[in-house]
Amino acid sequence: MATATAETVELGPPHEPKEESIKLFNKIQHELKKELVHIRHEHNKHEPEYFAAVDRLDDSQLAGFSADDLQQVRVATSAYGIHVFGKVRIPAMPDSGPAYIHFRAFTGGPDDEPRLHSIHTEEKEEQDGDHTFRAIFTKDDALEWFDT
Repeated sequence: MATATAETVELGPPHEPKEESIKLFNKIQHELKKELVHIRHEHNKHEPEYFAAVDRLDDSQLAGFSADDLQQVRVATSAYGIHVFGKVRIPAMPDSGPAYIHFRAFTGGPDDEPRLHSIHTEEKEEQDGDHTFRAIFTKDDALEWFDT
């Protein structure tokens, strides 16, 4: 089976979460929080810059979001299911700065249990060759297709 990629699947426009997206979010929320805390601990060992924007938050503050904080979703349908990309606000952070995580979830359909695919972590190479790392995004950062 081919893997869904930004080139093979069209990602729908960003919109406010609707009932189906909120249901999916509620089903993966525990796993999302657990994975977010886990990847922060892992990245802090080698590349703390990923989570530098939230370094003053403890784990419960970092994962202190609920379905009410799901701000935006984008949905793509492939031959084998539905890919949901979401933007979640971390309520302990000021809205003006980096305060959002981006996640990707997947479901095979209405009878399938949805599962978390990944939380977006971005590594960019700058023009000078330096690399920047982040996992916390701003309100203005577009919710785009990602694999990691």
